[in-house]
Amino acid sequence: MSGSVKRVLVAGYGTMGRGVTLSFVRGGFETIVLSRDPSRIADLPEGATAVSELPAEAPDLVLENVPEKVDVKHALYRRLEDAYDGAPIIATNTSGLSLEELAAPLRHPEKFIGAHYLQPAEAFPLVEVIRIPATRDETTARTTDAMERTGKQVITVNRPVAGFLFNRLQHAMLHEAYWMIEQGIVTAEDVDTFARRAFGPRMCVTGVIEQKDLSGIDTHALSQLGIVPHLHHGAEPIRLVQDMYARGDLGVKTGKGFYDWTGRDVDAYKRKAAEKLKRILAIIEEE
Repeated sequence: MSGSVKRVLVAGYGTMGRGVTLSFVRGGFETIVLSRDPSRIADLPEGATAVSELPAEAPDLVLENVPEKVDVKHALYRRLEDAYDGAPIIATNTSGLSLEELAAPLRHPEKFIGAHYLQPAEAFPLVEVIRIPATRDETTARTTDAMERTGKQVITVNRPVAGFLFNRLQHAMLHEAYWMIEQGIVTAEDVDTFARRAFGPRMCVTGVIEQKDLSGIDTHALSQLGIVPHLHHGAEPIRLVQDMYARGDLGVKTGKGFYDWTGRDVDAYKRKAAEKLKRILAIIEEE
């Protein structure tokens, strides 16, 4: 592996960009933020710098967090390749766009990789790194090394399936949950109660797969025979959620989603949730 990553450019300073920036600053990297208007950044972490134009010296790694629009990302990639001629690794923090489509116009696809963070990026200890067929082993190794030096544990996804690992598993479970809610079998509150008080705590300790070893593959295999044929295998998104989106019931953004958020201090609730998450993660790390 050639030289390790030292200089990082974070392109885009939205919700994810700030967390990614904070992670690299804490990791001791030279960290530069590319923003359309640096003067509007009021919470730039100490140690980072913000610019509106690409710096003259090529970064080793670019973490791209611009809006989830293919044309916007392609425009940035053209700027990067024109300026640096393939010198930096370009890592996209997309959660749902096709990596193959994003990489299609690149002149140096061997230096392209996915780097998907969970929100908040500075708090969660995991990041998934996703390869495309053209990604070189060296690109993967240097990206992984950089992420690990920010304190992250890296999960490598060896080919870019839709949703990667994190979102693919989340959506598989949510698809079934939404169907059960839509059918009136359970309520949204029932699903969240199960997740908070049973599924979540148990999986925090044993994971999903290890738990099946502990409980017995024989029991699990026989349960699969009885349950899997009856799961909702529909290939279309559940109308319940799509109709909420069409009505403008967007959760805390509009005051109503599955729950009523009107009159509630959402920021305080988020802070409390973040503190709980921090304590839970600390317990999980215990030997």
